[in-house]
Amino acid sequence: MDPLKHALLEYHERSKHRVNSYAPGPGRLDWATQPDPFRVFDGTARVGLPLAADTLATRYNDLRCGTLPLAHGFDLSNLAILFELSLGLSAWKSYGAQRWALRCNPSSGNLHPTEGYLLCPALPDLPGGVYHYLSRSHALEHRAAVEDPQWTEAFSESGVLLGVSSIYWREAWKYGMRAWRYCQHDCGHVVAAVSYSAAALGWQTRLLEETADDAVADLLGLDRREDFGVAEREAPDVLLWIGNPALRPDLERMRTALDKAQWHGRANQLSSGHVTWADIDSIHRVTHKPPTRAPTSSTPQQRPPPATPALDLNFARIARQRRSAVNFDGTTCITTGAFFSMLACLLPRRDTPPWNALMSAPAVHAALFVHRVDGLEPGLYMLVRNTGALQDLKQSMRPEWLWQKTGPDCLPLYFLLPYDLRAAAKLICCDQDIGADSCFALGMLASFEIALKEPWRYRHLFWECGMLGQALYLEAEAAGVRATGIGCFFDDEMHALLGLKDHAWQSLYHFTVGGALDDQHLCAFPPYEVQP
Repeated sequence: MDPLKHALLEYHERSKHRVNSYAPGPGRLDWATQPDPFRVFDGTARVGLPLAADTLATRYNDLRCGTLPLAHGFDLSNLAILFELSLGLSAWKSYGAQRWALRCNPSSGNLHPTEGYLLCPALPDLPGGVYHYLSRSHALEHRAAVEDPQWTEAFSESGVLLGVSSIYWREAWKYGMRAWRYCQHDCGHVVAAVSYSAAALGWQTRLLEETADDAVADLLGLDRREDFGVAEREAPDVLLWIGNPALRPDLERMRTALDKAQWHGRANQLSSGHVTWADIDSIHRVTHKPPTRAPTSSTPQQRPPPATPALDLNFARIARQRRSAVNFDGTTCITTGAFFSMLACLLPRRDTPPWNALMSAPAVHAALFVHRVDGLEPGLYMLVRNTGALQDLKQSMRPEWLWQKTGPDCLPLYFLLPYDLRAAAKLICCDQDIGADSCFALGMLASFEIALKEPWRYRHLFWECGMLGQALYLEAEAAGVRATGIGCFFDDEMHALLGLKDHAWQSLYHFTVGGALDDQHLCAFPPYEVQP
C-alpha cells in the first residue's frame, strides 16, 4: 500500500470513537494550560474597524435564493462588515465569575483554532498589505506593509484575499488526537461564514483550491519562524478570493512583492504547556497540499429557489444570533415545508452562498434520522447532493433499503427505512440525548476514495462537512429552531447501521436540529460593548 494512503487510513481509524473505547485524548483537562482564544501579534499597528453591520439591509432569504445585492465597494467599512459577520464576536456569555466570547463562526468546544487574514491592495482608509484579524477588538493588525507596485497589480483591482489558518493545539488541549478533524470542520464553517457575509455585500467567493500550502503559508507569514518563536504555530488552510469570480489574483507576483516587504509583530504564546500528539503531526504531513491545477468548475443543476423560511430575518441579525444548542426539548416538530426548504439549501446553486465558494462537485451526502417532522414518516432518509453518486450509494448500503423518492421533484431525497430511530441516533451520537430529542439528526457521508487518491483532499471533505453545518445553523435559526454540530459520534456504528463495509464511504460529521432548551443560568452581553 502507498505510504501516504496507509498513514491516512491509520489516522482515520485510530481517531475514531468506538462504543468500547474513545479516540486517544488528554484524559483530563489541564485548566492551567487552557489556550488563549485570541492570537495577537504584539508590535503591529492596529486598524480599528467600524461596527457597521447594522447598516447592511440584506435579508437572509435573499442570500439563500441567490438574490445578491449590487456589489459594494471594497473599503474599510465594508471589509469591517465582512469580518464582523463571519469571524467577529456575536456575544459574551457569563456564568458566575467565568466569562467567554461567542463568535459568528462556530467551533468545537468554543475553542476557535481558526485565524483569519486579509491580503489587499491599497484601499480607501486602508493601506495595502497583509493583515491579521483580531476578533476580540474587531481590528486588523498590519503584519506586512507592501509598497511594491506588483502587489497592487496582482489584485487586478477586482477583489481581496481572505486567508485561513488553524492552531491545532487549541483543539488538542481538550480533544487530543481527534482534534485535527475538528479543526478541519471549523475551517469549513469559516469558509461558509465568509461566503455568506461576502454575498451580503454583493461579492462572490471562490476557494483557490489549486494553491499549495507552502504558498498560503508564505503569503500569510506563517513560515516566519522569527515572528513566532515559542508561540504556537499556525497551519495554512486556504485562500478565499472575494470579488470578481472571472478573475484570479496573481499569487506569484504577490509573493515576489512580499520579498521586499517589512513585517511587523510577534505572535503571543497561547498556552504555558503543551502535549505533543504525534498522530496530528503525522496527518498534517500526510495531507500537506502541493500545487495543483485548478479544478474544472462543476455546473450546478438548475433548481428553483427554496421556500421562504418562517422568519424572514436580516442577515446581520441571523449571523449574530446563531448558537449551538446544548439540549433539545424532545417535543418540538417542524413542518415538511420547513424540512424540505432546509435540505434544498444544502444543494449547490450557481453563485449562491455558501456553495459558490467551491468549484468541485459535491462529495458529501446526508443520511437523515427523521424524528419529528409533521407529515413525514419517521425513519431513515438519504439526501443525495450529487445525483451521480446515487448508484454507488445504493450498491454500498443494505440491499433491503427502499430508496423511495420523496419530497418535491427537485429535491434528491430518498426514503430508506420507516422506523423510530431515536435510540439509534442517540447511541451513534456518543449516547447524547440531543441525537434523539431533535426534530432530525444526520450523518455526513463522504466519498472517501477521493482522499485515498489525493490525501490532501481529506481536509477538503471535512471542510465540505463544515460548510453543510454552517448552512444548517442558519437555516435552523430562520425556521425558528436551533442546531448543533456533533463531533463526538461512533463512526463505525453509523457505518454498520447503513450497511457500509469498506472505506468507500465514511461518516465525517454529525448534526442535529430541534427545539432548544436555553440555560437560564447564563447571562449574555453584547459582543462589542465598547468601541475598540
